[in-house]
Amino acid sequence: MEKEAGPTAAGVRFDDPWYEASAAGWDEEDGRDGATDGGAPGPGGPRPAPGVAEIYLEVHRSEAFREVRRRYRRFVVPAALAFLLWYLAYVVAATTAPGLMARPVAGAVNVAMVAGLGQFLTTFLLTWAYARHARLRRDRAALDLRWDTQELTRGLTEQRAGGSVR
Repeated sequence: MEKEAGPTAAGVRFDDPWYEASAAGWDEEDGRDGATDGGAPGPGGPRPAPGVAEIYLEVHRSEAFREVRRRYRRFVVPAALAFLLWYLAYVVAATTAPGLMARPVAGAVNVAMVAGLGQFLTTFLLTWAYARHARLRRDRAALDLRWDTQELTRGLTEQRAGGSVR
């Protein structure tokens, strides 16, 4: 029985490397990544094919992976610090300046209520900004890395199986 590569719509085939794919390396019986009982080959013997761990380490060391991580940190670190400072300013103001926080703004609404609602608003804005940044600056590169990694591990699985998985 042949496995389908992925869902189809109107005759168009979508090749998704994650569709019904086993987790990389989880289908190994003994957890030794396909090693034989003899261990590593001698100095003159053939070099074994890279294992799943080596593939992931190679991807981890790649410039593309470092760029995705750099873009992530460039957004998350300043945004998290700004949000924490804003939150701490609210807490400090609420505990050290109760007179300021109790000052009416409009009717029964005081400064503390406006600042508290501002906390909720900034949470939603930060979530939106993070999702937008991820979509525009990181998702495509991360998807390419994931695709490449899956293709490399699929190729390794096919080599070990001695044929095509599909």
